[in-house]
Amino acid sequence: PYAPYTGVPSHGATAPHIVDSGISHGLTHANCQPDPGEDVGRIIATLFYKTTPRTTAVESRSPSPGSSGTDDAGPKGAPTTSTEASPLEPPPADEIEPLDHLYGSHVSPLCITAFLALLSSLPLPQGHTHITSSHRCLDVPSPSHPRVVELTFSPAPDPAYISLAELRKHELIYRFERAWHVDVVLQADTPLRRHPRLVVFDMDSTLITQEVIDLIAASIGAEEAVSAITARAMNGELDFEASLRERSRLLKGVSAGIFDELKPVLDITPGVVPLLRALKRLGVKTAVLSGGFIPLTGYLAEKLGINHARANTLTIEDGALTGELTGAIVDAAAKAKHLVELAELEGVDISQVVAVGDGANDLKMMAAAGLGVAWRAKPRVQVEAGARLNGESLLDLLFLFGFTRAEIGVLSGESE
Repeated sequence: PYAPYTGVPSHGATAPHIVDSGISHGLTHANCQPDPGEDVGRIIATLFYKTTPRTTAVESRSPSPGSSGTDDAGPKGAPTTSTEASPLEPPPADEIEPLDHLYGSHVSPLCITAFLALLSSLPLPQGHTHITSSHRCLDVPSPSHPRVVELTFSPAPDPAYISLAELRKHELIYRFERAWHVDVVLQADTPLRRHPRLVVFDMDSTLITQEVIDLIAASIGAEEAVSAITARAMNGELDFEASLRERSRLLKGVSAGIFDELKPVLDITPGVVPLLRALKRLGVKTAVLSGGFIPLTGYLAEKLGINHARANTLTIEDGALTGELTGAIVDAAAKAKHLVELAELEGVDISQVVAVGDGANDLKMMAAAGLGVAWRAKPRVQVEAGARLNGESLLDLLFLFGFTRAEIGVLSGESE
């Protein structure tokens, strides 16, 4: 029976005994550090290990995912490869050794430690001598081998020395990414980061794996003409609108039914369908803004359940395309304008808008959004965008909002 404590210690059989309950509990809160009322800025760093093989002259010293883990070796482990193929001098000083080959093909504890050491080398705000950090694994494909890790640290580097935008492009970050074969996405830790309300996508090479103009060119036998226009555009001889109009003129006389013929050919990017399903469950509105043509853009939006679609319109006469465009051209500036208009239409603050694209004509809409994400993009776009993803599935976008793999499975319906 329970006996209330009287202030006199018990003895013998009635004395209380301390036993291990088997329960482990930790209590912490971000507001406990630093001092109350002091805002030093917290940053979220999301580290994505690249599962695609790197191109390097250094042989792997540990098996990568999917490999057998065995090397071509002779008796007692002696290599059978001829030494004639080996360099006689050390690699250049600027060649970065792939450390993931030494410490594991994942975001390893040493990788995280190295990243924290990098951050510690940057000047901190006055009055601060060290950073406080914590991390959690968002995606762990195999035990103890996380692919995606979210690391929170504070304070942010001294803004008088370097801003968040500058930190994203810092040489130290670049070298760290190369050494550990990871992508690092840096975001300010704000409540709205986890709650986007509008996500806007490019279409070509983003929602689908192809470029629609290439599909059209192949279907009408105009590959060489389209390639010539593309080359002139890349050389700076044509801007986007001029190149689009020249490409459109190649369609003069082509049956308007060509778009119906191309609909079954569209190859949706891996992860798009479950991503859109998850965003819908979260109440997030979606849009596709394309520099292509509305028949295919509208079709794709309807098929995927996307709320809004904007693209260019071709004129049609007697069931054939005239090769001329009607209405305003959806170029880089128009994409940014449409993004802002859609945010206003949906009553969404611009800080809760995410823009995803792969090309230079997506940079303006990325800059207009709260977060711009480069998806397997061209080098310039990856440098300029606020975030970048280079994985195999666009579903990785949800990791940037702080969701774990288990939570993503529930939201996308993949775990049902």
